[in-house]
Amino acid sequence: MEIWINPHCSKCRSALSLLDAEGAHYTVRRYLEHPPTTTELEDVLTRLELEPWDITRTHEPAATDLDLASWPRTPDNRTRWIETLAAHPTLIQRPIITAHDGTTVIARTPQTVKTALQHDTPQTPN
Repeated sequence: MEIWINPHCSKCRSALSLLDAEGAHYTVRRYLEHPPTTTELEDVLTRLELEPWDITRTHEPAATDLDLASWPRTPDNRTRWIETLAAHPTLIQRPIITAHDGTTVIARTPQTVKTALQHDTPQTPN
């Protein structure tokens, strides 16, 4: 299991506490220090079944500076949104958890963290 976090975010800290309480094995990715690539974002969006604007923190200062509110939310603009999230990772909603089976959630509530835990069956080595 991997969790993308901002350590200053209370939702991220809560998700980590719940994972720890459940004895989950996970890897932390501090995505502000190690931003996801556009390919990684596309993969996460596919697993989430969401569009980039669905995981964008539109109230961040960078969103205002970029005037994201005026950007079209259309397939033609999808790449622009993804490239912007990769370039400005503060805009990415958090925390994002990917379980071993590929299930991915935006874990802003205890219930979504539990959903990831239910899908976290480690792969056995061959």
